[in-house]
Formats: sequence, structure tokens, C-alpha cells
Amino acid sequence: MAGREDTDRQRGTRPGANPAWARELLEHLRPAGRDVHRVVAWLAGAVEGSVALRDAAGNLVAGTRLPLDEDLVTDIAAGRIASAAWQTGEEHLRLVRVEHPTDACVLAVSRPAPFDRRASDVVTHTAQVIELLLTAHDSAAAGHRLRRATSDLRLAILQLLMVEDTVAARRVAAGLWPGLLDADTACVYVVESDPAARDRIVEDCLDHTRENALVVRCPAMDGHVIVVGPRETTGDALKALVGRHRDTYLGGSVRQSLARTATAYGQAVSALAVAHVRPDKTAVYTERTHPERLMDPAALRTWTARLLRPLDTLPHHTRAELLATSRLGLEFTAVAAAKVLGVSRNTVRARMERVESLLGTDFTDLTVRAVVLLALNTQIGLADVPPASDTRAAGPHLADLLSGPALRTWAQDLLGRLDADARNPRRTLRAWIAAGGNAERAAQTLGVHAQTVREHVRSAEPLLERQLLAAGSDLYEVVLAHLAVGDLELPHLQPRT
Repeated sequence: MAGREDTDRQRGTRPGANPAWARELLEHLRPAGRDVHRVVAWLAGAVEGSVALRDAAGNLVAGTRLPLDEDLVTDIAAGRIASAAWQTGEEHLRLVRVEHPTDACVLAVSRPAPFDRRASDVVTHTAQVIELLLTAHDSAAAGHRLRRATSDLRLAILQLLMVEDTVAARRVAAGLWPGLLDADTACVYVVESDPAARDRIVEDCLDHTRENALVVRCPAMDGHVIVVGPRETTGDALKALVGRHRDTYLGGSVRQSLARTATAYGQAVSALAVAHVRPDKTAVYTERTHPERLMDPAALRTWTARLLRPLDTLPHHTRAELLATSRLGLEFTAVAAAKVLGVSRNTVRARMERVESLLGTDFTDLTVRAVVLLALNTQIGLADVPPASDTRAAGPHLADLLSGPALRTWAQDLLGRLDADARNPRRTLRAWIAAGGNAERAAQTLGVHAQTVREHVRSAEPLLERQLLAAGSDLYEVVLAHLAVGDLELPHLQPRT
């Protein structure tokens, strides 16, 4: 006849029983408690001993290091022995093999008292829980690595498009997203959100576009997601997404060729600024009258070919790299261009300095930047317009391009919007441009405070409907307007022959 203590012990170990230690162990499988270190620490307390979890190489994964028979540990890790138990001095030890997707581990437990049935069960079941946790961790880590690799691949494709290497971009994309870049044109969108919510926005963008668009975490702006959408449905899908998220905005470009992805990106960023004041939080870039469209296409193409001719002696890939980097560096900043292209800012500056040297000019001059960007955009936008057969011969000069009646009328109308302001912001803006966008130097020229210069420039932005303090195409259009009406001197360029 069994005593009460024996009866309780039998009840605690009979099939279907649910002892307290088992419930505690199962708690470690909940999402909030999945930590191998916590499980090993719990086991040490449950058996009133010391525990060590070691990998196949003998490294301590969790717990405290114990003096063990290394040959025996090796046999268990290799699978030649499933488990082992022995006594040394006053310590009782037990070793159990823990399966692992790559290399098995060994769970070692040491305690002063012998291993009774309860302690043995605790060790056995804990080994099973650790096995599940290690497997889950490896699966999660593999999934994370796959998502990271996919994200990096999308960024690499975008960077290839930014430097106009559409052939390589299509080749890279074809491996994972067949047909994604088969179209010749696409719209570029920028979704802006709180940086903390960007990963969720990326997943939503992928879901809404059904992976029929290139979705990239912007490397330059933490809260931006760039989407290159060759298909017409992408814009509507992203608008629906923005409508469901608070504090999320969408800017989109007009449809451009894939080779003009950098231009389309600039348009999307410009539209994003407008989206912030729209009730639906979305805006698409509005095609306005750009100065280059008021110039004779053939003359503009010929002038561009002659200006950029010093780069024609370079290998094709080097020339394309220099032109694309300079276009981004002039449109944005060297730092932003570096992040978008995936290179260092020193690399961007070195490439732009090389272009400066070949063109015999200085990019610190805003008029130079405006004129060179005009040529770089013409080189892409009017690629189908043939230049004169001999670009060395005398042809149209910059003054000829800027003296056309249509362009002068556009420039006078644009700058004339500033004339009604009694503070004379037009004079301030002219001095500010001549000073390379430096408010302090412009203030010395005008005899006013630098803050006054900044206020005048800022007040001119809504009148001109262009961003001026953020260097880019908006500012360069205003610079070209000043050159067209003769308010600024033409820049000095001496390309190498």
C-alpha cells in the first residue's frame, strides 16, 4: 500500500499529468519568452544545479561553463551517443544531445543530488524546447537574411537605373521579378511616412503593387520609400495605401523613359512637397513650361554635344558614370547623390571634380551649375535629336540659346512676379545667386543682414512657385531666367579640346 508521498509523486508523473514545471517550461515557447538564455537559466533553477549549452565547436552558447569530458562531448555532438550520465565526486552530471538545423548542441547539467525521475524529465523536455527555439531562431534569421538580400537587390537595380544602365538593371531584375522592367517607361513615386513606420509601409507597398513595381527604401531619406512603377495601376494602388495611413504622403512623377529615372525621381520629390498641402495627401508632378523647351531642339542638342565633347574620349562606362553622378550631384547634393548611388560622398565629389576639370569650369558658381545641368538633361531628353555632324565647327553659343524671343518672354514673365513686392526681392535674389547661394556674401554686397536675404529668398518661392533654398532644378530654372533677361553674366566655360 503506497504512502501519500508516493501517491502524489505517481500522480505528478502519470501520463496526461501537467506538473507546474511543465507549465513554466511551455511559457518559454510563447512569442514574448523565446530566449534560449532564459530557458537555460530556468533549467538551472528547476534542477537546483548548473547548466551549460555548448555548440559542436565547444563554444558556450548559454549558461555557465562546466568541466566536462571533451571526448564524450564530441561523441554526443557527433551523434554517436544520444546522452550520458555519470558522477564525479559529489556532483552528478547529465549530457543530452540537442538537435540543430546546422550543428548539434550539447546540454550539460550538473547538480549535487542524483537525477530522480522529475529532474530527468525536466532535462529531457527542456532539451526539446531548446531544440525548437534554435530551429525557430535559424528560420527567422534565414528569413531576415533573405528579406535583406532582396531589399539590397532592389536598391542595386534602382542605382543602376539612376546611372542610366537600363540593360544591367533589367538583367538583374529578371532573376527574381521577370518582366518587371520590360516596359520602356515608368513613373517614379516617393511615399513619405514616419521613419519608424517605414518597414511596414514597404510591406504595404509590395502588397498593394503585387510586386509589379520596384519598391526601395530610400538610402538618402529615412522616411521615404521609392517606387518605380512601369504599370499604370501603380499610382492608384499607392494612393489607396496613403489614404489608409495617417501622416503619409505621396509624390509622383510624369511618365519617363527608364533612362530618365533620376529625372523622374526629382519630379516625385518636388511633387511630394505639394502633397503636404493637399487634402488627399497626394500630388503628381505638373509639367510646366521648362526653359529648355523654348529653345530650338537642334541648336540645343548641337550646343550640348560641343560642351560635353571632352567626355567623349573617355570609355563609355566611365563617361556614363561621370554624367549620371554629376546630374544627381547637381540636382540634389553630393551627400544625397552618394546615398542614392551607393558610393561615398568623396567618390561623388571626385567624379564631379573630374567633370569640372574636363569642362574647364567651377561648380561652386550657380550659373555654371544651371548651364551644365541644362546640357546633362538635354543629353538625355533630346537623345533622338541629332547634333551637327561636326561639333568642333562654330555653332550656336549659350547666348544664342538664351536670346530667343519665346525664352526671353518666359523669363520676363517669371521674374516679373517679384516686381510688385516693395522690398525688391528680385534684387536680393539676383545678388544671392551671384554669391553662389551664400546669404552672408550676398548681404555684404547689398549692405543688409543675412537673415534679410534669407527672408527675401524664402518669400520669392511662393511667387515663383519654385523651391530656391533647396538646390535643384527649380533654382536652376530661375538662374536661367536671370541669364535670359541679362540680369546675370553668362558663365565662363572652357572645355578641353
